[in-house]
Amino acid sequence: MQKPTYTLTLFVLTLLVAPAMAQSGAQERAAKLRAQLTDLQAQQADLQSRLTQLDEDIKPENIERSLAGIGSTHPEDLREARRRQLEIQRKGIQSQLDNLATTRARLEGAIATADAQSYRETVGPNPGGDTTSIPKSNKAVVKRSVRQKHRLKRRRPHQR
Repeated sequence: MQKPTYTLTLFVLTLLVAPAMAQSGAQERAAKLRAQLTDLQAQQADLQSRLTQLDEDIKPENIERSLAGIGSTHPEDLREARRRQLEIQRKGIQSQLDNLATTRARLEGAIATADAQSYRETVGPNPGGDTTSIPKSNKAVVKRSVRQKHRLKRRRPHQR
């Protein structure tokens, strides 16, 4: 007699706990993505400050100042080499910033998706209808094409 009661209790608990676990999974995923976004923002801030410093260092007067203690018979070559070196570093950092911006956009989209999934899980199934209906953005297009079809039928008389 104890075994069926235990099985029934386990089944009921599974039904009750499974949605809560799924919900926390979506929320947990969103939290992990937010943590990644925070790390990415910190990296962007570091690279941005480094880029600002390079922009300052690449000015001709600062290149002159950095090479002031170095004696050479061709100081213009040294200045040009230093400028090229700084320009290469600047391009590399700008490329990293561009990559981080792309990653940031992707992460923000993933966070929005995870938040929407979490919300859908807390709300439950859609009682108003099926999920395979036409999305709202496409409904206007479908209605417009139907209207155009009817308008064409009204203009052309049927030939019999």
